[in-house]
Amino acid sequence: MKRVLQRTPVGVARTAVLIAAARANEQGQLRPLFDDPLAAGLVEAAGSASDLNGVRTLAGDHFVLRTRYFDDELLGTPQPQVVIMAAGLDTRAFRLQWPPGTTLFELDLPELVEFKEDALRDQLAQPACERVVVPCDLRDDWATALIRAGFDPKRPTAWLLEGLFMFLPPDAGEKVLYWVSALSARGSTLALEHVNRAFRELPQMKPVHQRFDALDARWRSDVEDPVEWLDGYGWHATVTHQVDLAARHDRAVPAITDPRKVGDARIWLASAVRTA
Repeated sequence: MKRVLQRTPVGVARTAVLIAAARANEQGQLRPLFDDPLAAGLVEAAGSASDLNGVRTLAGDHFVLRTRYFDDELLGTPQPQVVIMAAGLDTRAFRLQWPPGTTLFELDLPELVEFKEDALRDQLAQPACERVVVPCDLRDDWATALIRAGFDPKRPTAWLLEGLFMFLPPDAGEKVLYWVSALSARGSTLALEHVNRAFRELPQMKPVHQRFDALDARWRSDVEDPVEWLDGYGWHATVTHQVDLAARHDRAVPAITDPRKVGDARIWLASAVRTA
């Protein structure tokens, strides 16, 4: 049995364990949507995610579909640089088949990065591309830290912002998107997740918000039109609805994203290309 590391994720970092647990659970499916042999070990190193079982029961199917969605977006238009913001316990550097020459940067809080590196070392994990870890706080000057780590803003980049924006105050989210855009050469791609106000206010989400509040992981923002929002920063965006995503992969529509059950509430899954 793997040891439980002393610096296990706490607070908002517990959400990273929640997502890893959903990926680990998917490995037991007859036809899993992705292969992630590291997820279970990461969860075990964190001492399980049982404290968030209620959230995973409600949204686990969505986490699985969005994982596959972002996998496909990142590999569909390969870029020489990939940046995963608030990477958490993401394992894409290890489990996806990256083109030769790909450099993948992972940004997250120093304490979570330290835990993850220890847990990956215990599993003898070897990345499938050049992997650069950048410990930083996205509320600070992460752009300088990224450039100092070897990022080249003149080269096209694939950005991933998964499960991030709703946790940021509106001004902080705008600042992140500003710098992502400023660092993006023409032809760069971006994939992100956000929610609208109706989704934040869903009665079904009340226990989730209560649990996240206890972790100091309150949802602080939403967006009504992600295509218009991204256009303002020079991105041409499209949105994929979970109904279509579920049909694409022959899966049931997650109840928390099914319009028949949640009306106009939306979790936005958007992809975009830098046009300016």
